[in-house]
Amino acid sequence: MQSQLTVRLPDDLKEEITRIAKRYHLKRSDIVRMALERVLEEFREKERIMPYDRTKDLIGSISSGIPDLGESHRKHLLKKIKKNA
Repeated sequence: MQSQLTVRLPDDLKEEITRIAKRYHLKRSDIVRMALERVLEEFREKERIMPYDRTKDLIGSISSGIPDLGESHRKHLLKKIKKNA
């Protein structure tokens, strides 16, 4: 089932849509629909990015000063908890 959506556009954007529609012999609504589909696909792609991909540039960028923190994190965490208890 199709739904109708009313959108207010600035005149320059409306004119550009009209120009493109005439050039490609399409309806203005087709141009708007195609543009929306493209933008929504870009949003879906961004949502599919894994958390690692979002933070991979940060990995290794900060030093804790503890050389074996990754290997012995439990030992260091328990030591810190006991110290603050």
